[in-house]
Amino acid sequence: MRKVLLIATSAMILLIAFSCQQETKVLKEAPPASVSVSPERLTRIDKLLQESVDSGWIAGATALISRDGKIVYDKAFGVKDLESKSPMLRNDIFRIASQTKAITSIAVMMLFEDGKFLLDDPISKYIPEFADPKVLDKFNEKDTTFTTIPAKREVTIRDLLTHTSGIDYAGIGSGIMNAVYAKAGVPAGFVGERILLADKMKILGKQPLVHQPGEKWTYGLNVDVLGYLVEVLSGESLESFFKSHIFEPLGMNDTYFYIPKEKQSRLVKVCTEDKFHKVIPLSLDMVKYPLAEGTYFSGGAGLSSTTEDYAKFLQMLLNKGEYNGKRLLARHTVDLITTNQIGNLSLGTDKFGLGFELTTSAGAALLGISEGSFSWGGYFATTYWADPKEKIVGLLFFQQMPLTHTEIQSKFKALVYQSLDD
Repeated sequence: MRKVLLIATSAMILLIAFSCQQETKVLKEAPPASVSVSPERLTRIDKLLQESVDSGWIAGATALISRDGKIVYDKAFGVKDLESKSPMLRNDIFRIASQTKAITSIAVMMLFEDGKFLLDDPISKYIPEFADPKVLDKFNEKDTTFTTIPAKREVTIRDLLTHTSGIDYAGIGSGIMNAVYAKAGVPAGFVGERILLADKMKILGKQPLVHQPGEKWTYGLNVDVLGYLVEVLSGESLESFFKSHIFEPLGMNDTYFYIPKEKQSRLVKVCTEDKFHKVIPLSLDMVKYPLAEGTYFSGGAGLSSTTEDYAKFLQMLLNKGEYNGKRLLARHTVDLITTNQIGNLSLGTDKFGLGFELTTSAGAALLGISEGSFSWGGYFATTYWADPKEKIVGLLFFQQMPLTHTEIQSKFKALVYQSLDD
């Protein structure tokens, strides 16, 4: 009898432990105090964002904060359209631009776990157009011709994940490479046309690098190349792979390359600034790409999403690769992704892992974000970070280019940490 009771008690303890573990896997709204966050101190964020709207610095914003799997802050401010004055809603959809890179990087690492490649394989093993890379030597501004020298080695998949390949950015990169890529017809990623990623990446493979692979950190079209790698290795379009392997398992039901017609009214309009740095509507065709019936699945910049959807993605990583009973990555792979992969190279005070900026001790000293947090943002002023130490996910989404008052983003991060009450 004693043995039976012991077994039953042990089973009950395991069941309770399992249930508690499962409860933290899925984001749920909860009172801030339940995870030691002060509700009174969170109101300081309300004040910051409302004052930013009232001052004409931004048109509107959505913000989401979770701790230990509990959503303690999920609010919208201002308007999503300066002309119609439609109020911003929590589930409105934003162009997340370069926040696409993190999702593509995770897709790549899922294929790494499938044994499809090794990180230090040359990309030319899978995309032959990248074989025998050349490095830019001399450039003639008059006719955009150039000379090259041979690269010392091939570009690897690790180089692409860490932005150390020597590939620059189209449109927002250096002036010289903007000209080179424009002449070759390589886009930056905001594409509404019915063209294919494969075709443009094959062209990119024949363009010169701006430096020797591995020698510098240069933000570029690396993750667009990785998006095509996902297509090559999986036999699926990047859109299809994302949907079946990431979005559906995580319940990311509002994340798309091209938004379906029934949800297009939720897309936030992009704003810009006048000469006094006051927010005004932006009228440019280049921001209309999410509403097109396009076929260019840019792994570096093409997605639109909501704060809630992206929070699920980040919570999966804080959960060491699992969400809602679905495992996307192994714990060791998440550790690999969030480990410094660029050695002595740096991004100011921080480092870079496989697809994410990593906060160092020096970076932590700036705003109080914990060392080891991982983050990035998007061209239209969306930003995110996840803090494994404090179990925090933070997202602040605007739709504005440029955003002069970037201090709003920094203040938001500082105010999240001042709200912790433990």
